[in-house]
Amino acid sequence: MGQALGCLQVDQSTVAIKEHFGKFDKVLEPGCHCLPWCCGYQVAGELSLRVQQLDVRCETKTKDNVFVNVVASIQYRAMADNASDAFYKLSNTKGQIQAYVFDVIRASVPKMELDSAFEQKNDIARAVEEELEKAMSAYGFEIVQTLIVDIEPDINVKRAMNEINAAARLRVAANEKAEAEKILQIKRAEGEAESKYLSGLGIARQRQAIVDGLRDSVLAFSENVPGTTAKDIMDMVLVTQYFDTMKEIGASSKSSAVFIPHGPGAVRDVASQIRDGLLQGQSAQV
Repeated sequence: MGQALGCLQVDQSTVAIKEHFGKFDKVLEPGCHCLPWCCGYQVAGELSLRVQQLDVRCETKTKDNVFVNVVASIQYRAMADNASDAFYKLSNTKGQIQAYVFDVIRASVPKMELDSAFEQKNDIARAVEEELEKAMSAYGFEIVQTLIVDIEPDINVKRAMNEINAAARLRVAANEKAEAEKILQIKRAEGEAESKYLSGLGIARQRQAIVDGLRDSVLAFSENVPGTTAKDIMDMVLVTQYFDTMKEIGASSKSSAVFIPHGPGAVRDVASQIRDGLLQGQSAQV
């Protein structure tokens, strides 16, 4: 109805291209405009000034011969001052942008190894944006932002990379576990050594106490019973120890059968063996 009356409404963030008998006349801003169609004026079309986004997926190869899919996100918009160029000069804006993206990515990524490509995503995006800005400004378009949103290697390459990382982490974990076990064994050995040292020290003190007690007993017995010798006293002490040992063996519920010499001369034989051992040890030291 508005066009029939020669009126036209242009929405916000949109411009209309006005022609006079097929020739460009002017750019109509948002609002209401008089368009006398009977005088040869018409609207060739409308052009959105909103920011648009184009996602481009490009397959290429890295320097270390790994094929990857690089996904670039291009955000662009038509410039209001150059709306006529944006409307008339390009018939396929998205195809033009996609061609420039392919050209820059396939010229940049093959110079990088796979790890470097992941690390230098911003450099790739900057190169694409500079090339697009230089090319598309002549057609009335502004490149707002260029992002490299993803770099996807082949599924087998991704699996191999994950296995390499997993193996490296397992190696570190194994080293840490071995180091912990080493420290544990060292601490256990140090504890056992300290325990044995203290046990030996206790046994030595026990034997020293026994020797001191026997010496005091011999001296006290010889002083109180005249005519006795140290040999007689030691034989008596051995007899006492002998019977104490027999008593403990018999009283123990878990003791097994033990065969020991028993008789009137058994203690004498034991005493003789002890004295002979002491004398041989003294002669060996001399």
